[in-house]
Amino acid sequence: MKLATTTLVFCVTALLALGIVMLYSSSMVDKGMHYLTMQLLWCAVGLASAVAAASLDYRLLKKAAWPLFGVAVILLVLVLIPHIGLKMNGARRWFRLPIGTFQPSELGKIALIMAVAWYGDHYQRQMGTWQKGIMIPGAFVGLVLALIFVEPDRGTTILMGGVVGSMLLIAGVRWKLIIPPAVAGVIFLAISIFNDPVRSKRIFAWLHPEEHKMDIGLQAKQAMLAFGSGGWTGLGLGNSRQKLGYLPFHNTDFILPIIGEELGLVATLFVIIAFLLVVMCGFYIAAHASDTFGLLLGVGITLLIGLQAGINIGVVTNMLPNKGLPLPFISYGGSNLLMMLICVGLLVSIARKARVTAPSAGAALEPEGIPSPQFS
Repeated sequence: MKLATTTLVFCVTALLALGIVMLYSSSMVDKGMHYLTMQLLWCAVGLASAVAAASLDYRLLKKAAWPLFGVAVILLVLVLIPHIGLKMNGARRWFRLPIGTFQPSELGKIALIMAVAWYGDHYQRQMGTWQKGIMIPGAFVGLVLALIFVEPDRGTTILMGGVVGSMLLIAGVRWKLIIPPAVAGVIFLAISIFNDPVRSKRIFAWLHPEEHKMDIGLQAKQAMLAFGSGGWTGLGLGNSRQKLGYLPFHNTDFILPIIGEELGLVATLFVIIAFLLVVMCGFYIAAHASDTFGLLLGVGITLLIGLQAGINIGVVTNMLPNKGLPLPFISYGGSNLLMMLICVGLLVSIARKARVTAPSAGAALEPEGIPSPQFS
C-alpha cells in the first residue's frame, strides 16, 4: 500500500510540475504571467485541500455525501440562470469569482460519485433488484446528468455516465438491468448530437478529417502537426510554433500537442505512462479499502481521472471526436485542478484506512489446513 500511495503522489506531482512549466510556455506569448499566476494560486488551494482530504477519515464523508449532493444540484441550477451563470462559447457553465471562474459541474462530479458510493454501500444487498439498482439511483444520477447536459456539456455527461455506470456494476447491479437504460441513454445522446449543428459537425469532421481540415477540423489537424513537428525529442522548451495562434485552446484542452511539439514523443509517453500508473494505483487502493463505501469511492475517483485523461488524449490524437475535456493536472483551469487534487487526497485517505492483508508471523509459518504442533 505504501508503494501504491507513493507512486500515486509522485506521478501526480510530476504531472503538476510539467503542467505548470508547459502552461507558462504555451501562454507566455499572448498572456504573459497571467495564466501561470492563476494556475499557481489554484494549485496552492488544491494542494492544501488535498492534504486536508488525505488527513480526513474518508468514512466521515458518508454523512456529508447528500448535503454535498444537494449543494451541487443547487449550483448546477443557478449556473443556468441568465445574469447568474457566465455564458462563454455558447455554453453557460461558469460562475465568475474574484479570483477567476468556477465550474459547478466539477463539484457535481465529486458529489455524484460520493452519493453513488454511499448508496451502493447502504443498499449493497439490494442492488440486484430493478427498484434499488436502477430506478432510485437512476433518478438522482439522471438529475445531475440532465443539468450538465443542458449547459450544454456533452463531454462531461458522457464521462460521468461511464463513471457512474461502472460504479453501479461494481456495487452489484446486474448487466441485464443496466443495459436497457444505458442503450436508451446512448440513443438519446446520439439524437441530441445529430440535431445540434455544432456537435454534429465535429462528428463529421472526425469521420472525414481531410474534408474539414480548414474549418471545424482545423484544431485536430494542427494538433497532429504539432505532434509530428516534435519528433522524438521536441523542438525545445518554448519553441512551439502551433501556440502562435495556429492551434486553438492550446493551453487548455489541447495542451498535450504543445508538450509533444516542444518536448517530443518521450514527454508525451511520460504523460501517458504517468496516468496509467495513477489509474493502477487508484484501483489497487480501492481494492484494499476497508469498506464498500471506500471501494466504490476509490473506483469512482480513479475512473474519473483515468477516463477524463483518456478522452482528452484520444481527442488531441484524433482518435475521438472533440469533447472539450481538460487534461487532469496539466490543462489550465482552476476548478478542475482543485477538484482533481481533492480526489487524489481522498485516494490517499482511503489508502491510510485500508485493511491490513499481511499475515501474522505465526500464521505465515503454518501451511493452510495443517495445524501447528501442540506441546504439553
